[in-house]
Amino acid sequence: MRRCVKCKEKASIYLPHHRLSLCSQHYVEWFEERVQRTIKQFGMMEKRDRVLVAVSGGKDSLSLWQVLHRLGYEADGLYIDLGIGDYSAKSKELCKKFSERIGRKLHIVDLSQELSTIPQIKQLDSRPACSFCGSIKRYYMNLYAKKLGYTVVATGHNLDDETAVLLSNVLSWNLQYLERQTPLLEEKDGFVRKVKPLCLLTERETALYAVVTNIDYIEEECPFAENATSIDYKKIMAQIEEKSPGTKLRFYLEFLRKVRPALSSGTQPVTLKPCSVCGEPTVGEICSLCRIRRKLSVKTQNITELPDPSP
Repeated sequence: MRRCVKCKEKASIYLPHHRLSLCSQHYVEWFEERVQRTIKQFGMMEKRDRVLVAVSGGKDSLSLWQVLHRLGYEADGLYIDLGIGDYSAKSKELCKKFSERIGRKLHIVDLSQELSTIPQIKQLDSRPACSFCGSIKRYYMNLYAKKLGYTVVATGHNLDDETAVLLSNVLSWNLQYLERQTPLLEEKDGFVRKVKPLCLLTERETALYAVVTNIDYIEEECPFAENATSIDYKKIMAQIEEKSPGTKLRFYLEFLRKVRPALSSGTQPVTLKPCSVCGEPTVGEICSLCRIRRKLSVKTQNITELPDPSP
């Protein structure tokens, strides 16, 4: 029988890659301390910062919001309603209830009012929904953080997310994406600072924290994420991790320590400029969101210009 390394009581949780046995109470302490150490290690933020946590109703983002609140950060939530039927309705309600539980403000952005819903945009775009959905969410996270006066945007990306993306970019040797993969993106060229405080914690560890602290989160995956390639990369990394615990953490940390600094010194910095339509930062003349807005506008115009079928 394994015993908690802190109190010597019966352990309910074992973390193979840390060789760590903990009871539920001390697991919560360990998890929250690890988030704080990660924040300090990468210089993500200070207690004086106003933090906007991007919440989706899932275990990662709600766990992150709770931890930051417990650690004493001034952290509020931002929920972007993507208009994906029952999935969005349920996740929004869970975020509202959680906001009331911890006594922090929740800002809600209704995509149907700002732009259009993800299912409607998908009708115009042949790419997987995740491709444009991610850029849309990043746009509104940054826009509303600036509008509402927050200095930091925090997202719930965990170690599984980071290693899946890293593996994908290594296999294609996408140097531009590899150079940008970091747990901290400083404020620059119209972007608010963006941080990932859960980047050294696995999806399982975050799920355990959510269960132990009774966080009510949405368990269903987004309907549009069913065929996402990131899921395949996560499965590959999980198989390697099972045979060799600690591989994911080592893979990610060694990339940050040894590879990314070399990439940063050897690549040309990306030049950003204000979008000619909305003024938000972009590499081209017009940002990706304004291009989507134009497509939607053209579609609406074509529909209104159809001849009246009535006699």
